[in-house]
Amino acid sequence: MSVILALDQGTTSSRAIVVDHAGGIVSVAQQEFRQIFPQAGWVEHDADEIWATQLAVAHQALERAGLQADAVAALGITNQRETTVVWDRATGAPIHHAIVWQDRRTAGFCDSLKASGLGPAIQRKTGLVIDAYFSGSKLRWILDHVPDARARAERGELAFGTIDTWLAWKLSGGALHVTDPSNASRTMLYDIVKGDWDDELLEWIGVPRAVLPEVRGSSEVLGQTAVGVFDARIPIAGVAGDQQAALFGQQCFERGLAKNTYGTGCFMLMNVGRQAVASKHQLLTTVGWRIGGQTDYALEGSVFVGGAVVQWLRDGLGIIASAGEVEALAASVPDSGGVYLVPAFAGLGAPHWDQYARGLVVGITRGTTKAHLARAALEGIAFQVADVLDVMKADSGIALDELRVDGGAAANGLLMQFQAEILGVPVVRPKVIETTALGAAFLAGLAVGYWASAAELREAWQIDRRFEPRMSADEMASRRARWTMALERAKDWEQA
Repeated sequence: MSVILALDQGTTSSRAIVVDHAGGIVSVAQQEFRQIFPQAGWVEHDADEIWATQLAVAHQALERAGLQADAVAALGITNQRETTVVWDRATGAPIHHAIVWQDRRTAGFCDSLKASGLGPAIQRKTGLVIDAYFSGSKLRWILDHVPDARARAERGELAFGTIDTWLAWKLSGGALHVTDPSNASRTMLYDIVKGDWDDELLEWIGVPRAVLPEVRGSSEVLGQTAVGVFDARIPIAGVAGDQQAALFGQQCFERGLAKNTYGTGCFMLMNVGRQAVASKHQLLTTVGWRIGGQTDYALEGSVFVGGAVVQWLRDGLGIIASAGEVEALAASVPDSGGVYLVPAFAGLGAPHWDQYARGLVVGITRGTTKAHLARAALEGIAFQVADVLDVMKADSGIALDELRVDGGAAANGLLMQFQAEILGVPVVRPKVIETTALGAAFLAGLAVGYWASAAELREAWQIDRRFEPRMSADEMASRRARWTMALERAKDWEQA
């Protein structure tokens, strides 16, 4: 049996998945690693620990599948985006902990970039708003705070990469210093229209070109694993950031197709075709993937708190013992009883971008129960997604026919049905909701001819359930109006 091995390196765990030609999951292995918090607002990872856990689960997944490495046709990588690693080219040793995408230590520098009036130019080139979220300012911080790092980087002694680059380097024994456009487009250093690192961006942010990886395609044979990493050498053939990989794994190959991933937060991406679409509503314009020299672009909207609201019900309030209980509890009442929960625990993401908003529950009466609160929490996730989709349609000029869904909370049927109701379009859940890893596998398999074309890939994507909207247009409008009222009360709370 010939298979594809997908490495899915996430924010809290490293996973490996073995995928067969039918798109089925043969085996999975997963291992968590440490989260390091040196001070408030700072988040770091040990890059060596990431590598150790990722290699371990790759071996475990193959072992559980009963396969040797010579059965693997290709290896694909998908990764937590924006997390930044700098290492010594000679030794391969990181010079500092990886700075994670969640880290806010560079917010002051980003504020200074905004104050200098560079926002419009940076957005025009990169498709991004200036924010500490992205890799460029994190890279600058490491070069400025590790002794001699900037001088060593300028001499070409150091290498920078997001996690995909780090894994490719380690897998290849240092032969590959590469990334793909989907990851490069999250650095604030890459011109998404020109398709290359940009000298003006490098100057503004303060990064020497010598430290940067080569940008290669998202689906091409980049190299091979080094001797000794596995018991046979495997082609490294697919790379994409996690959300773009999920878009590809959801078969959103044509303009106008969109997916939403329900994880800790929610990430909605829409394929907008071969021309980058500038957002007028603070969405991000990003590269989806580049295959055969052709770039597909996407619009992206991020909701900070999605499934995390269910964790809060469990850990913060104690009204459920496990996340899996929330659906039954919410389904025990016919509706939320007029309760609305705005889960702005960490502010609001797209399209509001209000870092001073805070969580809010309104509409409570003496008749309100924990079941109403659970239902309102699930509905709050769906309302946030609907807000993102509204502005995505306005930016792209595309009316959505359906929304494809994945991620852990996509297994919640009550949430998916309400999502369809409040969007007024069908919500489609595939049989395999591991679409991030599946996307990396598809990209790698295409590069080596394991799958001949996108048309053949469609046969490997199967629908589990299609949720059809049944709510009347009037009721939908009324519910969304009440949500908007609640949302306005949550905004700017910390400054009130």
